[in-house]
Amino acid sequence: MKYIKSLLVLTFIYLLTSTAWAQTGHNISIIPEPVSMELTEGSFELNRSTTIHADISQYEIKNIALQLRDAINSATGYSITIKNNGAQTGQSNAIALVIDDAIDNEEGYHLSVTEDNVAIEAPTSTGLFYGMQSLLQLFPAQIYQTDYSLVPQDTEWTIPGVEIEDHPRFTYRGMHLDVARHFFPVDFIKRYIDLLAIHKMNRFHWHLTEDQGWRIEIKQYPKLTEVGAWRDSTLVGHYGSGHYDNQKYGGYYTQEEIREVVDYAQKKHVTIIPEIELPGHASAALAAYPELGCIPTKNYQVQTTWGVFDDIYCPREKTFTFLENVLTEVMELFPSEYIHIGGDEAPKKQWEESQFAQKVIEREGLEDEHELQSYFITRIEKFLNKHGRQIIGWDEILEGGLAPNATVMSWRGIEGGIEAAKQHHDVIMTPGSHLYLDHHQANPNSEPLAIGGFTTLEKTYSYEPIPEELSEKESEFILGAQGNVWTEYMHSGEKVEYMAYPRASALAEVNWSPKEKRNWDYFWQRLQTQFKRFDILDVNAAEHFRGAQPELKNPNE
Repeated sequence: MKYIKSLLVLTFIYLLTSTAWAQTGHNISIIPEPVSMELTEGSFELNRSTTIHADISQYEIKNIALQLRDAINSATGYSITIKNNGAQTGQSNAIALVIDDAIDNEEGYHLSVTEDNVAIEAPTSTGLFYGMQSLLQLFPAQIYQTDYSLVPQDTEWTIPGVEIEDHPRFTYRGMHLDVARHFFPVDFIKRYIDLLAIHKMNRFHWHLTEDQGWRIEIKQYPKLTEVGAWRDSTLVGHYGSGHYDNQKYGGYYTQEEIREVVDYAQKKHVTIIPEIELPGHASAALAAYPELGCIPTKNYQVQTTWGVFDDIYCPREKTFTFLENVLTEVMELFPSEYIHIGGDEAPKKQWEESQFAQKVIEREGLEDEHELQSYFITRIEKFLNKHGRQIIGWDEILEGGLAPNATVMSWRGIEGGIEAAKQHHDVIMTPGSHLYLDHHQANPNSEPLAIGGFTTLEKTYSYEPIPEELSEKESEFILGAQGNVWTEYMHSGEKVEYMAYPRASALAEVNWSPKEKRNWDYFWQRLQTQFKRFDILDVNAAEHFRGAQPELKNPNE
């Protein structure tokens, strides 16, 4: 009965809000949904005389003003200009970007639209950037068009009067991309970051090394890319029933390209978290430098298929020297506080059979190979901590004892996240049940090839990052959630976009909007406008979620 009453209240609010918007002639469709939004009288009309006011003596604010100007001019054909006047509110026919220290959330903003002007106020440039994203979503979807000649000439560049107070629920709002199973060029990585920024996501987890390929140039170890970046063949079709193409495949990012992408992401207020896998998922690295493995006579190979392999770094001093040197170059490229070190799916067979590994266990007074992995990861953590960085690891790093300052990424369900939070470790929730975007999202018979699973858009939208098992204090250790895109069966950027969107749009709202404001039906309504934006941006989003809501059931039930 309580559920029915709550549903009726939400439905009433939804209908009341929708009716109000219909009366104004505007359909406001902001994703993710703001904390507070109140419609006011009138509307603001953008025209050729509109100006942007900002304190462009500050580099980050100038960069936001330039992005806003370029977006408007590209879509409208106007040539509006930026005025450097200290960014005060109240100027006529102006859009003002104003730093306001009174707003207490560093990513928050206040967006005010009147008949005369627009003002975005925020305590930081990041807040201004997110306010700009909401402002753009108040305009017709054609604001995302980069060639104004393609925009209908009768497009009205007006936006409704509105007062928006907004800030994110969680500090970590992430998306992951595996570039090791399949490699994606720099232009696509930038496009991927663009889509994160539109959705106010602030973390890009870049999975750079794997058994199937090493994708980052390390100057001190050139064989990592000369050998480790290339495999002899690739599985075509599903694991267990496919065939191999016998075509050399690979690629990697130069350090110059990495710097280019990092700089691009910073302008979009996205922090890149690089992942260097250890101690497992090491086949590609060991193919390049076999002396780092526990079996000196083994002919290590870059793997041509998917799955978990026994290859693992041997806990020799030369291995730790190698990894520290690699991570030193990684830290020089990525300013992120966090470095992801993997720690998942590390079979212990080669350690069990290695006399050297067993001597390390005995020497260090360890109980077993799980504690050896903890010892391995703790050594890496101490090295990174010494350089002012923190580690993130998949939830397997809990096995054998958690490194002192580690952040846990909980993927095998939510149990690892619960355990870590109870130990007062920071946690990022990314359970395969809801946030693995390589799963089927509709009936597999009508879907492209995928790894399996069944995760609908509604299931992703329904995810709650804070487990009910946690106390209020323990809940503070949940930093947010992340969607993971593993690319065993994604050979192109178009396929990545199909699998990620619009489920990533749903995750964006899970991470940003207040829990009590999430409403599936209303999200679906706003998503239809988001599809118009996707169309203009040429995003290959899954069509299942366009138009009237279908009833998507698990075909296995």
